[in-house]
Amino acid sequence: MSASQQAIAATGVYKRFKTGRTHIEVLKRVDFDADHGEVTMVMGPSGSGKSTLVAALSGLLKPDEGKVTSLGQDIWGLRSGKADRFRLDHCGFIFQGFNLFSALTALQQVEIILKHQGVPRREARERAANALMEVGLETRMGQRPTELSGGEKQRVAIARALAKNPRLLFADEPTSALDGENGLIVIKLLQRAAKQHGAAVICVTHDVRLEAFADRVIHLEDGHVLSDERVEHAGPPPESFGGHAPRIRKPALVEA
Repeated sequence: MSASQQAIAATGVYKRFKTGRTHIEVLKRVDFDADHGEVTMVMGPSGSGKSTLVAALSGLLKPDEGKVTSLGQDIWGLRSGKADRFRLDHCGFIFQGFNLFSALTALQQVEIILKHQGVPRREARERAANALMEVGLETRMGQRPTELSGGEKQRVAIARALAKNPRLLFADEPTSALDGENGLIVIKLLQRAAKQHGAAVICVTHDVRLEAFADRVIHLEDGHVLSDERVEHAGPPPESFGGHAPRIRKPALVEA
């Protein structure tokens, strides 16, 4: 793996949370890396540490131990203000709850993040409109969240992330609230972000149907990496969630 491909490299990431008088270890010195232009799926049961890992990788939650290097920078070595700016400039986030503002139209939802970046008003509007067109919402730009379906809300969230041209795109259970048709649309958009925009896409999910769209699948359980498999597709991804494309998996790398 060349340094130019690698987007994130993390070593020894450890995190525990206090519950009453006890501590729960959620991440147990996990090593992780991800490349530009690839979709990396982080899978595992509830409570396995998936979301905590992505929060640590993206600069949202500081680990108790370990190092995370993103785009060549030690993100937990940055001062708070610089860390916030790093996320704003380089990271896109997509959550299962959409995180949309109830009073804003779809176009305004995307514009607002660009304005926070300091993008001029006219350019922000143009980029927001282009991003919404890319996700197929060119006729829904003036609609507010209450007027949009769940799938459309998630596509607005994806457009908001893509409009920034992020080099790192984090998605936490992006299809869990969606039906099969909309889930397929969303994962294909994430795949496009990697293949056409060159982003490193890190997607947390427990939905095994998404494996068919991954370049790499990392399984977490009880805070440990159980397997790390690169997926070689023997055919195109499926056109529905009804089945999986044939895949050839390279041997798993299992942590001791």
